[in-house]
Amino acid sequence: MRVSRRVAKIRRTVNVDTQQLRKKTVRMLEDIFKIAADYARGKVDRVTDEDGKARELTIPERQFWARIAAYTAQIINTIARGIDERQIDQDLDKLEVMLHKGTPKNEAEQPGEEASGKLSS
Repeated sequence: MRVSRRVAKIRRTVNVDTQQLRKKTVRMLEDIFKIAADYARGKVDRVTDEDGKARELTIPERQFWARIAAYTAQIINTIARGIDERQIDQDLDKLEVMLHKGTPKNEAEQPGEEASGKLSS
């Protein structure tokens, strides 16, 4: 009986920890979604390039950010349906590839950068 109680306690702990992890991950992804959606919708209409010059976002750049927003929303939905750590890791890896390899250097935001309109390499 003692072992079954411990197993039940572990199961409750894992469930609570998993829910907290899910909520935290979804909040962080929602931030990425908002930034990408703001670029795609034109709420951020000017960016600062590597040379410090302000310029307007191009249509292809807005399309790129729309794809990032859409894929981020898919990841959020995957997490909302259930937590499969391997799938989440694969999805996040794909999002990183999309951000860093699928765009010109000056389009990928640095981690922690807010939707200020500044893009960095």
